Amino acid sequence: MSLLVSRNVTRSGLILARTLPANRIGMPAAARLYSAIHTQTSLEVPHRSRTADADGSAAALAAGRAHATRLAGLHIPSDSSPHAALASEARHLDLGASAAANIAGMHTSTSSSAAALGLSQHDVDAENKAPEGLVGHQGRGTEGAHYNGKYKLPEAAAPLTDLAIDSMGGWTMMNPIYTEAELDTVKVVNRAPVTLSDKAAHGVVKLLRRCFDMFTGYIAKPIPAEVLAQNPIPIAELRKSGQLLSDKAWLLRIILLESIAGVPGMVGGTLRHLRSLRLLRRDGGWIHTLLEEAENERMHLLTFLTVAQPTLITRALVLAAQGVFYNVFFLTYLVAPKTAHRFVGALEEEAVRTYTHCIEDVTNGLVPEWNDKPAPQIAIDYWRMPADSTLLDVIKAVRADEATHRFVNHSLANLNQKEDFNPFALAEASPELRGTRAGFTREESAEFARQTQSRMLGAPRANKEDAE
Repeated sequence: MSLLVSRNVTRSGLILARTLPANRIGMPAAARLYSAIHTQTSLEVPHRSRTADADGSAAALAAGRAHATRLAGLHIPSDSSPHAALASEARHLDLGASAAANIAGMHTSTSSSAAALGLSQHDVDAENKAPEGLVGHQGRGTEGAHYNGKYKLPEAAAPLTDLAIDSMGGWTMMNPIYTEAELDTVKVVNRAPVTLSDKAAHGVVKLLRRCFDMFTGYIAKPIPAEVLAQNPIPIAELRKSGQLLSDKAWLLRIILLESIAGVPGMVGGTLRHLRSLRLLRRDGGWIHTLLEEAENERMHLLTFLTVAQPTLITRALVLAAQGVFYNVFFLTYLVAPKTAHRFVGALEEEAVRTYTHCIEDVTNGLVPEWNDKPAPQIAIDYWRMPADSTLLDVIKAVRADEATHRFVNHSLANLNQKEDFNPFALAEASPELRGTRAGFTREESAEFARQTQSRMLGAPRANKEDAE
C-alpha cells in the first residue's frame, strides 16, 4: 500500500503531490495549508460565545474552506463532517467557534485585570491609543505589542513597492485554542512501558518526580471530603501540616517545571534541523512540531511570571537545572531519540497529573488567593480567551497543552525516527483524543495521515473525476 501525500505547499497555497513507498508514514514534510486558512478565516466568522455549539464550529470550518477555495483554487465540499474517529480536523482546520468566536472582545482590558498585572495607567492609556489591531501591554511580564487575530497592519503613507503585505504566508507556530468542553476532556493517562528503553525513561521520570516533590513540599494526595465539608476549611492548618500547597508554593513548582519543559522541544528541533542541513534533505515535518512545543512551554512560563516574580534563589535553581538538563537531554536525543520522546511523554503525564491536582485545589477553594483572580493579559492574548477569564481558566488551558505534548511525544516515540514522517505536520488529533489517550501507535499514525490527506486532497479529486 502506498499513501498519497503532499510534498510541498507553495506560497499561493497550491499543493504538489507524490506517492511515497509503503514503509513511510504518509505525511508531508512541508507547510500547513490550513494554518494560512485559519489566519484568514478568523476575519470572516461572526462573533460567538466561547461555549458555541458544534453547528458554529461547522459554520466556521465551512467559511475557512470557502476561503481556501479562493486562495488555492481548490473545490472543498462544505458538507463533509468536521470530525472523524481518528482524523479529526486539525487545530488549524477545526478552530471552530473557540478560535474565531472570541476575536471581537478578547483584548478588552478592564481596570481590575490591569491592576492584577501591576500595570501603570500609562500602559493602559498607551494601548487604548494604539492603532486598531495592535494589542499587548508594555508592562512588566507581559507579551508586548503585537497584532491580534484580525491581523490588520497599519498602512504606510507612501506604500513600498518592493514589500507587499500579502506576500506574508501563514507559516506560523500553532496557537492552541480551546472551548470549555475541550478543556474538561483532559484526563490523567499513564502509558504502560513496554520495551527496556520505555522502562528506563519512565523510571527516570518517576525518580525525578519524587525528588521534585520532596524539594517543593508537594504531596499528591487529595484532601478528605470531611475536611472540605468544614466551614471554613482549615487552610492554614493544612498548609502548616504539609498537606496543602500555598499559592507561592504552587508558583514555585510551576515555574521550575515550565522552565525545564521548554527544553526538549528546542533540543529535538535543533538536532533535527542540523541533521536536515547536514544530509541536505527534508525532515519529514518533525522540526516545526517540536519548535511549537518549545514555544508553547515558554508561553506557559511567561504567563505564570505575570502572577509572581521568582526570587534570586529560584532563578539560580532554574539556571542550574537548565544547564544540566539541556546537555543531558541533548546527548540522549543524539543517541536515542525514541527514548528521548518517550521520556518527554512520561514527563508530560506527570505534568497533567500536577495541573489536575492544582485545578482541584483551586476549584475546592483551597487556594483562596486565586479565587476569581483575573487571567493575565498575556494568557488572554495567547489562548484567545474571553476578557473575563480567570486564572483557573488559564491553568485548564495549560493542562490541555500538556496533554497535547503527552500525546504527540508518545506518538512520535512509536515511529521509525529516521524514516517516518511526522503525522501531525498538517493536522492534529482532536482535543478529545489528545486529552484521553497516551498516543497513536505507528499504524494509527499512518491511518491518521491517510485520512488527513484524503480530507485535504481526496475529496476535490473525487469531485473532479465525477465531473469528467
